[in-house]
Amino acid sequence: MKKADVLEFKSRLEDNIFRLHRELESKTYQHSHYTAFTVCDPKLRRIHKAVVKDRVLHHAIFRVLYPIFDKSFIYDSYSCRVEKGTHRSVRRLESFCRKTKGHLVSKRDTKCPKLKNIFALKCDIKKFFDSVDQEILLNLIKKKITDEDAIWLIEKIIKSFPKGLPLGNVSSQLFANIYLNELDQFAKHSLREKYYLRYCDDFIILSKDEKYLQNLIPVLDNFLQENLKLNLHPDKILIRKYRQGIDFLGYVVLPHYRVLRTKTKRRMFRKLDEKYAKLKSGEISEDCFNSSFQSYLGVLKHCKGWEIQAFLKRSFRK
Repeated sequence: MKKADVLEFKSRLEDNIFRLHRELESKTYQHSHYTAFTVCDPKLRRIHKAVVKDRVLHHAIFRVLYPIFDKSFIYDSYSCRVEKGTHRSVRRLESFCRKTKGHLVSKRDTKCPKLKNIFALKCDIKKFFDSVDQEILLNLIKKKITDEDAIWLIEKIIKSFPKGLPLGNVSSQLFANIYLNELDQFAKHSLREKYYLRYCDDFIILSKDEKYLQNLIPVLDNFLQENLKLNLHPDKILIRKYRQGIDFLGYVVLPHYRVLRTKTKRRMFRKLDEKYAKLKSGEISEDCFNSSFQSYLGVLKHCKGWEIQAFLKRSFRK
């Protein structure tokens, strides 16, 4: 880019920022419409993209609200938080399993019929982002934020979408955690569940008593309905034995190791086959293919995946 173009870009950027500042100061700011598109990740998701001006505000709101609310979240909430994420969530699940199991030290222990097994209740909230009640969310935010100007702007952002929260806003990630923190607090403090963790709208509770977990399902569903106007997804409520493997965030956690989820593995092979065909036909560059290839090898480093790594390297050797 030429120096003159850079200067013009900076000038335009400054003008837009000052214009946004004036709109906020005079409270004439109006959120623009979203651009909608669909991605497969791995299931179809409808993403709503805001214009640049609005995204600037989303990030600003996130940066101000995050430190205020994050300190009130439970330790075992792992989605969209600093020093958390999927891999830490899976490691925490493994840690929970070891503690509940009583620190197994040999593979012979898992075959002992006298050893009591651990059960994992895994739940998913039905159409979570579409089902968030905006008024409940605003009331939860108002418990910590009392500044009228801040509330005015937060309400503008939340109500820029007709219902629920849009997938695509960085602010939606924080709002989701604020909303589901009510469930976290209920599980940890009212139900006193020591082995509970959540990533976005997926959560797991461990127990040595399968019947106890079965009885817990209507309790959790009732809390969600009455307090947050949410429902558990009836087809995604699952109780599994630890030794059978606990499927969570793309991995299956077993007593002495974790493996890649079968669906994730199949998707990986399909995506790489498609990329490799495009590489051979010249549709994409070698750097583009290698970027995808290395990212999948990175996923495999977090599980017992050396055999898959070796297979991929043999299959896609150039």
